[in-house]
Amino acid sequence: MTGQTMLSIDFKQIAIVAGKEFWDRIRNRWVLAVALVFTAFALVIAYFGSAQQGAVGFRSIEVTIASLVSLVIYLIPLIALILGFDAVVGERERGSLDLLLTLPITRRELILGKYTGLAAALAFSTIAGFGAVGLILSPQLNLTALFHYAGFMFSAILLGLAFLSLAVMLSVFAADRTRASGLAIGTWFFFVLVFDLLLLGMLVVTAGDYGGAVFPYLLLLNPADVFRVLNVFSLDEVRTLYGLATVFPEALSNPAILGGVMLAWIIGPLAIAIWRFQR
Repeated sequence: MTGQTMLSIDFKQIAIVAGKEFWDRIRNRWVLAVALVFTAFALVIAYFGSAQQGAVGFRSIEVTIASLVSLVIYLIPLIALILGFDAVVGERERGSLDLLLTLPITRRELILGKYTGLAAALAFSTIAGFGAVGLILSPQLNLTALFHYAGFMFSAILLGLAFLSLAVMLSVFAADRTRASGLAIGTWFFFVLVFDLLLLGMLVVTAGDYGGAVFPYLLLLNPADVFRVLNVFSLDEVRTLYGLATVFPEALSNPAILGGVMLAWIIGPLAIAIWRFQR
């Protein structure tokens, strides 16, 4: 069939749905609002992040990235979950899902189209927000620093895509928007706030006798921690700021390995969402 692959995916249909999702976010100024939030927070951190130490002004890209990592871990997962939690269940409640499925589009293409459009909006706002700060700081940065800052932005996008996949998966399983929003908030609390506390509690209770060896591998079960480790080990000065560097083996901190884990966090929940939606 024309325009279809061996997997019977019509990329034209995916692009149509994705385009609608993306431009809807542009028209309601969602992208602009998120980009401005990223820009404002990043500028404040870049110039005032060292105020507690009595220093004001930009110090180095390493210190800036170390501070931005903490901001991103709290902010981007929340934004991604809010963006995608009603992607499917919202259409179902409005009664537009059945209408969409009467069109020449499969359930798989609908999910992929919605995810692609939302992912494009999230990535665009992330690049616009943090990229604007990069342009402002560029006169004070060399090529190596710019390269590391670009790597930070790319890893932030991957983090957002991972949580967006989780959001779409929750949206498929949820019975209504209220439950979907509750699941989204619960997911944010678990991965951003609770997960690391559970691991730390396990180490404290066992005095490090149990779980110490598998601790680095358990961190891979949290995309927020994968993002943190990616940025912690990318710069020498940043590595010294985190005690995490003392317990995480360098062999496992290979950016290619961590990037693969992050891709698994993006693909896995999305694949589950597609499987469930087709049932």
